[in-house]
Amino acid sequence: MAAFVKKVKPLPTTAAIPVGVIAHHGIQKQSEVAKRKDIPQGLWEKCKNCNELIFSSRKEENLQVCPKCGYHYPMTALERIDLLTDLGSFQELDPKLESVDTLKFEGVSPYVDKLRSNHEKTGLRDAVISGVTAINFIPYVLAVMDFRFLGASMGAVVGEKITRAIETATAKRLPLVIVTASGGARMYEGLISLMQMAKTSGALYRHKEAGLPYIVILTHPTTAGVTASFASLGDLILAEPGAMVGFAGRRVIEATTQAQLPDGFQTSEFLLQKGFVDRIVERKNLRAELTLCLEYFTKRCKVNKAENSPRKKKTA
Repeated sequence: MAAFVKKVKPLPTTAAIPVGVIAHHGIQKQSEVAKRKDIPQGLWEKCKNCNELIFSSRKEENLQVCPKCGYHYPMTALERIDLLTDLGSFQELDPKLESVDTLKFEGVSPYVDKLRSNHEKTGLRDAVISGVTAINFIPYVLAVMDFRFLGASMGAVVGEKITRAIETATAKRLPLVIVTASGGARMYEGLISLMQMAKTSGALYRHKEAGLPYIVILTHPTTAGVTASFASLGDLILAEPGAMVGFAGRRVIEATTQAQLPDGFQTSEFLLQKGFVDRIVERKNLRAELTLCLEYFTKRCKVNKAENSPRKKKTA
């Protein structure tokens, strides 16, 4: 029977165990434990576009743009305001407006609970911040949508704040700039939400009749009722690279039309080719580009008078 007994080799000491075997036997060297440091949470993240590991701090310093592939991540409304305004110049309009549950919407969870949780998560009263401000000392009215608040869906408050911003720009005879990002109409408010499309469009018509400029900056994503109203009515339509802009989603359109849509459909690059977008501007250039556009619209751009003056006829 002794011939059938399996001999078990004694486990070697820690010093004799190769590094690759340490984890298998559950033994760790004290030197390895001493060298290992706890990595702070959120220090690194993987880019959604290129899958490369990047420092979160570097992405923030780069205006929420991947430093390796240039992918444009969403910005908060406050980050947009810091980017597109002079320091201390932003004076918010209607800061206390907030949504109410007029229809007593229940669904999976009550609308009031949705509003409360999104307010706690973002610190915002609703999905848009508007105000009178200046960029490079050029005064204008700015409205910025924030996708974090219920997907920046357009309800009564969003429509009202956009409309009041337009009317303020018209009354003060100032240019208007709206930065869009939205998932569409806010279903919790039903028909009230859809009415905002007509209301904002009507206010923009009066702004146009007053001979005042309106610039739209399309960001990812801008869809549905916002695209079908004030997002597509700008005198000048700028867009960030790779932004998805459209009305219905790609799958819905393909299922309805039974047609294969082209590659890049509903991207800002595709819409630039089709003439819907006037210019695609990288975020790092957006402030300078907007300043230049406002200078043109407000006649502040300096032109060499000698080159543009009529030539005098030569005398014999």
